[in-house]
Amino acid sequence: MLAAQRRDLLMERLKTDGRIVAKDLAAELGVSEDSIRRDLRELADAGLCQRVYGGALPISPATADYATRMAVSVAGKERIAKRAAALIRLGSTVVLDGGTTALALAKALPVDLEATIVTHSPTVAAALVTHPKVEVFLIGGRLFKHSAVTCGAAAAEAAMSINADLFFLGVTGVHPETGLTTGDSDEAAMKRTLAKRAADTYVLASSEKIGAASPFTVLPLSDVAGVITDAAPDEPTVRELGKLGVSVLGVSPSWPAREAAANDA
Repeated sequence: MLAAQRRDLLMERLKTDGRIVAKDLAAELGVSEDSIRRDLRELADAGLCQRVYGGALPISPATADYATRMAVSVAGKERIAKRAAALIRLGSTVVLDGGTTALALAKALPVDLEATIVTHSPTVAAALVTHPKVEVFLIGGRLFKHSAVTCGAAAAEAAMSINADLFFLGVTGVHPETGLTTGDSDEAAMKRTLAKRAADTYVLASSEKIGAASPFTVLPLSDVAGVITDAAPDEPTVRELGKLGVSVLGVSPSWPAREAAANDA
């Protein structure tokens, strides 16, 4: 098999299996493990996969620029936003992450909601200007333009004074092996800081993030109260999350009503 054909096969396996184990694929194809690893390095350099120990995982489309992501999974993000908004109680304090799904959540909040929203996203804060009963606290710091959020030492220090009921976390990858990941180390650190300031953390994960991975770990799956997603209940990663005991709050129309209710319990 030519190298180009082998790389095409690798991409197909990533799509169908959701992962590549270099040792196993090398044995299957009758080539050296070094050859497979070299192919994976080339694919990773081209932005086509995320290398991990022993192989590779699909890379997340959520690593695209902010403007591009605004047009990705719009309907799914709106369903996720509606489900997340239902978790917010009267008078609660909520930390809202940045990114396009978090922005959809801000827009989905009832206009008459009485709550305190803390965010490090200027776009999320601006979306709440028309909510007269929402008290908005905007965390300042260095602007990370990919997600339109602030991060860095100043932002982290400001976050340490927060005591919140909920944190709605945005990530670029949700995978049983790598946990919750994102593409920037400073942003990952800021997300961890915010998660520590809330009683419960829920992940906002549109379907393109399920089964994908990015370079920097945010949190292990065991640290969150649940994952809100529009991925189908029979999606392999969703099934694996269930086996790991992760609460999945499904919002896809294919989720049976009783199954969705059971996941909320």
